[in-house]
Amino acid sequence: MAVDRLLPTEEAEDLIALVRDLADRELTSRVEQHESSESYPEGLFAILGKAGLLGLPYPEEYGGGGQPYEVYLQVLEELAARWAAVAVATSVHTLACHPLNGFGTAQQKERWLPAMLAGETVGGYSLSEPQAGSDAAALACKADRTEDGAYRITGTKSWITHGGKAGFYALFARTAPGNRGVSCFLAPGAVAGLTFGAPEKKMGLQGIPTAAAYWDGARLDEARLIGEEGQGLQIAFSALDSGRLGIAACATGLAQAALDAAVAYANERTTFGRKIIDHQGLGFLLADMAAAVDSARATYLDAARRRDAGRPFGRQASVAKLVATDAAMKVTTDAVQVLGGYGYTRDFPVERYMREAKIMQIFEGTNQIQRLVISRGLTP
Repeated sequence: MAVDRLLPTEEAEDLIALVRDLADRELTSRVEQHESSESYPEGLFAILGKAGLLGLPYPEEYGGGGQPYEVYLQVLEELAARWAAVAVATSVHTLACHPLNGFGTAQQKERWLPAMLAGETVGGYSLSEPQAGSDAAALACKADRTEDGAYRITGTKSWITHGGKAGFYALFARTAPGNRGVSCFLAPGAVAGLTFGAPEKKMGLQGIPTAAAYWDGARLDEARLIGEEGQGLQIAFSALDSGRLGIAACATGLAQAALDAAVAYANERTTFGRKIIDHQGLGFLLADMAAAVDSARATYLDAARRRDAGRPFGRQASVAKLVATDAAMKVTTDAVQVLGGYGYTRDFPVERYMREAKIMQIFEGTNQIQRLVISRGLTP
């Protein structure tokens, strides 16, 4: 069932209509094949890029869509309702473009940003390490200066969405000790000294690889340093608030898909001479699911509108990520319950939705980290 959206412009309404049509045609028709076979959808992101969906919240002068975040996030939600892994990868690509757009020089933007926003090259975000997930200040991957001013990158990065497939990575590596010793680089996807591990065997989101990267003295030119040396954590954290909103939107789309599947089944299945939706116990369960989805959408839109207005939105982004991903976990679990034994089989997509929802509570900062951020915001 199409979501009844309040959009700011007719242009945004046309964009959502385009996205729904494209997603039904390109995503819905391919998701089961690639998720079940754990195979990568070659060529799909080029299609999304040509449709202008990989640079929506970025400036038109560099080929972006110039759309407010509240519109971009609703596009992500529509993608996630068809294929969560593709929506997450789109969110990560948008996140990976943030350092260059926000902190790059005019020359760097002119050189690299148009191709990134056009989707000619898809990005990954390389912050986490095996022993440094939520604790980004504990990064150990090193970027050592060479005599000619370039950098040699040595270390291991982990949990990279699109790892081994992306054309570029927003890479965070240590140039000096301490919290102010992390720097940001725009790293190419292929360079001598960079290799990737086998894709992780995940519970869900299997159509898009997540992999570790191994840097063995790979050389990056000085021009690939984004911002100043030591500015990396500032850049990373400024991007993560927006990235959390992306995941909130993806989780909401996934929850909406689970709700739609459950409602459709409940309107078709009969017991004791009645549709099961007409039994109060099940009808109330579906009502709670619908309320959770609507609440999740409202929280991420509130944060997005604050961002668009230039107001602080970090706490609201954490609230949105927490509320939306917890809602996705509950709604998808309840959808399996509505379908009963059929929900536990792969004949229906709700079992996949339930598996995909779990990771939403973990990446872009676990929900325990979100609670920490929110609680700190309550202290004067």
